Amino acid sequence: MMRMTVLASGSKGNSTVISSARTRILVDAGLSCRELLKRMALAGEDASTLNAILITHEHIDHVSGLSVLARKLKIPVFFTEPTHQAWVRMLTPRTTMTYSRWLEHIQREKEERACATAEKEAGAYNPSTEAASIAHISAEAEALDSTLNRTRRIYAGADPDVREVAAAPAKKAGPAELPAVEYFRAGSDFSIGDIDISSFTIPHDAADPCGFVFESEGIRMALATDLGYVPPNVKAALRRIDVLLLESNHDLEMLKVGPYPWSVKQRVMGRNGHLSNSVTCDFLENDMDSGVQTLILGHLSEHNNHPEIVRMGAEQSLLKRGLAPRLVVAGQKTNTEVFAY
Repeated sequence: MMRMTVLASGSKGNSTVISSARTRILVDAGLSCRELLKRMALAGEDASTLNAILITHEHIDHVSGLSVLARKLKIPVFFTEPTHQAWVRMLTPRTTMTYSRWLEHIQREKEERACATAEKEAGAYNPSTEAASIAHISAEAEALDSTLNRTRRIYAGADPDVREVAAAPAKKAGPAELPAVEYFRAGSDFSIGDIDISSFTIPHDAADPCGFVFESEGIRMALATDLGYVPPNVKAALRRIDVLLLESNHDLEMLKVGPYPWSVKQRVMGRNGHLSNSVTCDFLENDMDSGVQTLILGHLSEHNNHPEIVRMGAEQSLLKRGLAPRLVVAGQKTNTEVFAY
């Protein structure tokens, strides 16, 4: 038996549990650790039995609780290498130097070089003084080395003069520190436990975004959200699917008159943005596999869509094809029921 539970789907956080008889995978961790644990418990999924976390891409609504949850559960995280690198960069503090500070730095270097040249030309350079300085530095280095060796012996319990040693202070985990990282290549097949996973590339403005098909004992479940359009490789990947989670992000007219800046509207509508209701309905009408038993529409925009608009459009498209899968609209605030096959 395979199970899918959408813990959250929307602009503020996304996460889904995929389970088989022996394996549990969390796809994305876009809520806080506490909220993810709470929603898993409500869905009857034991978080302590999770085997891995699988990341579609590095945007914050898919990774906001990732590091804390992975460290708490001590489980590996599966990324593509570009996605992992982008996530680490996102969490690494950046230091920048202003142009004026750079000029000051260059000026100081010039002055130091000029002073060194002037001293040498004036005869201030004395080889014997330099030799004495080197000897002094060597003596200091030997003393420091002796101190370090004694410290190592102390912490190893090998120093007879020390009866008790205080424990070394625990190192605080960095924001991008994980128990283990596993890489896969976008478009490749791999397995976690007894679940076989086929990844496929999707058009989205992230480093290396992916969708996935999960299979165990003949049951196939797929997840395809955060894509600007449905290219041929995605259509091919979504064949012979029993349960499909597909994006239906925005109503085009609501987006056009909505509160977003025009630059954001262009991004959302673009070919590396998000699926509109109309594009999703076109896929349902012309390309969705007729064997889909449960269709979950998700990643709805909070400001530019409405669940009933999504539901009505999807029902009309499915009716035109004479299909009647179970239709569910996933939300942001609560998890869905468990879909088991």
